[in-house]
Amino acid sequence: MIELPDFSPLRATATPLAPTRAALDRIDHLLVVAPRGDDSALVRLPHGRQLAMLRARATKNRADFASSRAPNTRATGLTVGTFAAERGFAALSWAAKALRESLRDKPRSLGIALAGFDADPERAAAESLLAAAGAAAFTLPTFKSEPPRASRVTTVRLFGAREPVDFAAARAQALGNNVARWFTALPPNVLTIGAYRASIEQIAKAHGIATRFFGERDLKRLGAGAFLAVAKGNSTRDAGILQLRYRPSRTPDATLALVGKGVLFDTGGTNLKPFAGMLDMHTDMQGSAVALGTLLALAELRVPFGVDTWIAITENRLAADAYKPQDLVTASNGTTIQVIHTDAEGRMVLADALALAAREKPAVIIDYATLTGSCVTALTERYSGVFTNRRAANTLLEQAGAASGERVWPFPMDEDFDELLKSDMADLKQCSTETAGDHILAARFLSRFVPKGIPWIHVDLSAGQHKGGLAHVPTDITGFGVRLTVELLTRTTSGPGDLARRLEA
Repeated sequence: MIELPDFSPLRATATPLAPTRAALDRIDHLLVVAPRGDDSALVRLPHGRQLAMLRARATKNRADFASSRAPNTRATGLTVGTFAAERGFAALSWAAKALRESLRDKPRSLGIALAGFDADPERAAAESLLAAAGAAAFTLPTFKSEPPRASRVTTVRLFGAREPVDFAAARAQALGNNVARWFTALPPNVLTIGAYRASIEQIAKAHGIATRFFGERDLKRLGAGAFLAVAKGNSTRDAGILQLRYRPSRTPDATLALVGKGVLFDTGGTNLKPFAGMLDMHTDMQGSAVALGTLLALAELRVPFGVDTWIAITENRLAADAYKPQDLVTASNGTTIQVIHTDAEGRMVLADALALAAREKPAVIIDYATLTGSCVTALTERYSGVFTNRRAANTLLEQAGAASGERVWPFPMDEDFDELLKSDMADLKQCSTETAGDHILAARFLSRFVPKGIPWIHVDLSAGQHKGGLAHVPTDITGFGVRLTVELLTRTTSGPGDLARRLEA
């Protein structure tokens, strides 16, 4: 059993009042943020002349921030910065820099003073700083013989927050993102199939979420040959698809289905990966962790719609009886597949997970996967690709991506791409023998397992890993997708039912 951490360690509060000298004596560090070019709000704060001088120093040095210490008995750290960004990626990236500067002296308690803002920029600054603090306060797993001393910020106090602060959204999104990053970072001999399943079930129980596991025998009865083909090479027979069911009161059905690729280690199978391509393949399950994190964020927010999450858990190993090129397999919706390349296993496990999710007839299906290298080639690791069977969804996805800071780019889904997946022996090929446009072909393949009557969105997580972090997230593993989906279903639209109606209009 894996020992689970506190996924929401940060405690945040707010007051519309400015910080006093007494308040300053109770915190380790104060970050003061003001609009560009206006020092009047700074000088009214405790040690205001020092704060104005700090900002002048930052401006002179063309720096974003300047830091010093207050002349009080606690020697409280002081950081001054200027905020002038709109809500989204730029604001979150600025907030990450602000937190890095403020946390250099490893404070346990952090005050944030918002001075002199109008309503909209104040709200954007507060939201971005809370997101960055929620990510910075969380530690990814470590297994050193001498664990590092605790040096993370544990409390944040917002001063001068005249606009209401949505702490519930900040906490829910931090929870989901931290869950996604933490599981993705675990070593593959720690996050085994059985351990992953048990951990998810433990978390689900704590959040009042029901679970049902479809093991290999169950999947064989359901005809899920695509998933089982990948699982054949495993040394254990415990692979399967885990269904999680969130139901608010008096809501018997799920209008939203989330699906995640949970390949815990991907060797490539018979088409074995080279060293460099295999080294970090313990992160190939990030799609499932994002699906889980998104479900937990929505449950934490107590959204009024039901959600089913389908997590396809297996490895893709090399073995004497592992599946191989030119195998013929049949998926649970009856579609026959000609295997071309065993390292295209992600679309195989997702095929059956999508088909099972579709049987429940949700209003919308969203799946997440670190699926193709060609999507990284197309977008780099700063954006993720989105694909959908409803063109109208692209605008909404771009809006949600821009607002959430998890930026996405829509790709074409024209039917003529299917010509590259035509098979002489089966309904379709698993992939093309050519590599060009594989991210599009993978999405076209997956579309065969979602009925045309159900709106579907596929997120290829090319931004799931980015060296040095991305936006407000300080770690290479980004947990990309949680904020995007929460934004899409709680702000861009009012939920999956509203989303489906707008897509069919």
